[in-house]
Amino acid sequence: MNSEDPSPDNESTSAAALAEEANTEFQPIRKLDRKILDAFPGLVVRKDLTKGLKQNAVVPTYVLEFLLGQHCATDDPAVLQSGLESVQRILAKHYVHRNQAELVKSTIKEKGRHKVIDKLSVELNDRGGFYEAEFTNLGLKKVPISDDFVRRFPRLLVGGVWCIVDVNYEVVEDPKGSPWTMDTLKPIQVAKVDYEEFLAARATFTTEEWMDMLMQSIGFNPEMFSRRGKILALLRLVPYCERNYNLIELGPKGTGKSHVYAEFSPHGILISGAEVSVPKLFVNNSSAKIGLVGYWDSICFDEFAGKDKKVDKALVDIMKNYMANRSFSRGIEQLSAEASMVFMGNTKKSVPYMLKHSHFFDQLPDKYIDSAFLDRLHAFSPGWEVPVVRSELFTNGYGFIVDYIAEILKHQRTEDFTGAYRPFFEIASEVSTRDQTGFEKTFSGLMKILYPDGKATVEEVQEILQFAMECRRRVREHILRIDDTFKRHDFVFKSPKGSTVSVVTPEENQYPLFAAPRIAAVPEDYPDSAAEEIVPLQPVAAMPVSDSVPEPGHVVVPENTKGWSYRRLFAAHLRGAQRITIHDPYVRLFFQARNLMEFLQMVHDLVLEGDEVEVHLVTQSDPDSCVKQEENLNQIAESFTGSRVAFTWDFNHNPNFHARKITTDTGWKITMDRGLDIFQKFESGPFSLQQAMQEARLTRGVEVTYLRER
Repeated sequence: MNSEDPSPDNESTSAAALAEEANTEFQPIRKLDRKILDAFPGLVVRKDLTKGLKQNAVVPTYVLEFLLGQHCATDDPAVLQSGLESVQRILAKHYVHRNQAELVKSTIKEKGRHKVIDKLSVELNDRGGFYEAEFTNLGLKKVPISDDFVRRFPRLLVGGVWCIVDVNYEVVEDPKGSPWTMDTLKPIQVAKVDYEEFLAARATFTTEEWMDMLMQSIGFNPEMFSRRGKILALLRLVPYCERNYNLIELGPKGTGKSHVYAEFSPHGILISGAEVSVPKLFVNNSSAKIGLVGYWDSICFDEFAGKDKKVDKALVDIMKNYMANRSFSRGIEQLSAEASMVFMGNTKKSVPYMLKHSHFFDQLPDKYIDSAFLDRLHAFSPGWEVPVVRSELFTNGYGFIVDYIAEILKHQRTEDFTGAYRPFFEIASEVSTRDQTGFEKTFSGLMKILYPDGKATVEEVQEILQFAMECRRRVREHILRIDDTFKRHDFVFKSPKGSTVSVVTPEENQYPLFAAPRIAAVPEDYPDSAAEEIVPLQPVAAMPVSDSVPEPGHVVVPENTKGWSYRRLFAAHLRGAQRITIHDPYVRLFFQARNLMEFLQMVHDLVLEGDEVEVHLVTQSDPDSCVKQEENLNQIAESFTGSRVAFTWDFNHNPNFHARKITTDTGWKITMDRGLDIFQKFESGPFSLQQAMQEARLTRGVEVTYLRER
């Protein structure tokens, strides 16, 4: 760390570069952003600035945004750039990097005094009757701290606080004394929240504006999400505002499941790998020290899925009791805590595949596939409905500095909205106590987030209640597939006028043939006619395939003709395969990757709902001319995640690899002298028939041979 101020020229250049990097053109402010700035002065920040600074500073997001909120809560271009320079100067001069701690100590010794930005935690020295601080990055321990600081900032005693501190160094005669002392201490997290002011400001926003404001606060562009997509994203905040809330979200990788739990709040912790011990999580019986549940509002287990993960059965048993009763034992003593549990994991199969062959919990470690444990989950968020994170999903609008919204959510843990639906609706079906607790806690959390003053319309209350019941029903339906001792019941509510709403999940509506609670209800050898019967109910069902019987043979596609497609050439011979391998050394350029994408789309159309085909590409690399080859292939693989096609690829480095062919596990070998490159260049665009239909394109002239290998 450089202990000297950076030069003004460097600061200006750096801030300008950051502005450009963050797409900051200082364009006219949008109406919503102006409203946000006026309603919450000093408590909001432009989110793209955080992202830009984050690349250059290993500082928690809530610390960065606190500084940005102090210096950059404006839409004035000049003030904004000046604020960026100030934040960069503060970080460059005062933030302590762990690997430069000794240099900073030396600076303090030489100067006698220096300001540092570090995280401080405080403990009481019970023998001496005074408080001692520990600096997380600087590495100083047992530094005396004034009782006044502790009284003013009690969070120093619970988990610690990021601060700007004046640290002094002076040699003392007592060898047991500390040469380090502190003169001033200023938290750089929100120290106080006026909840009544927050409610008053919320009242100036419509529901849509407020949802968009919250989406921007968690970093997303609300214009890229539907209303349901916004609710799914905001559901991730419920563990912060609802005590002892148990949420699971499973879905394809890359959807940002752990984004909100990584650095969104100083009151939450993300445990990577999902492997944790009983003493670390609950209590260490030998030291009598309480674990993570005693210190955090939300504990997120990232990468929770995975059959190969080692799980302690004792941990599962203690978690079951804690998730149900908020209590755990230390020997004969019962302890309680309020931490919410969040479980995030990746699924490898498509939704219809899981519905047909197993259940949504199939990817969890075996010890967690326990009906008693799963029944403690209050909600199952369908991660497959969340888009894969990409650059256009992020916002450059204004949102709360995360430490402020984190404190608001923490305050809301004292609120209770579980019965807020009862003046309008009543549960009309028999539900278990755990089912009712589950959807009521989800409902309560979303009410706190969206309507913290409780002033929601009947339609808005119904929307949240229905969504909350859906999330709990998803848990119940898939427990039924695991344990047939559980009783099945409907989720129905009705209004005082007598109209009823029966809640089902979207996947039950979309895949009615596979959505029965018992796996045996869907026979593995179901007839094709059954699949055809559900086509009207499933717009995404497979397209009908030609009834022609695949035969060995040879086809010549004349050059400069139309009417040819991958479907016409390959469908009959690929149908029924579960693994397809493409050998083509020339899938390198953009148009070749596009051909591959269209081939995979054709294969996708051949696969019946509930089934899956693995397609593997073997190709070669040409780094000199194909710098985006790997990026394109990875994007294709990501786009098919969770679909009926599981696409993978790798390189063959054999210089003699030239043959192009397709092989299947059903015994077919299809050789192609041009591979998938059978079409001439064509005009692309949103209104191009050639782009929409392969049959409208001119061909290059291709020969295809079909061989039966077994």
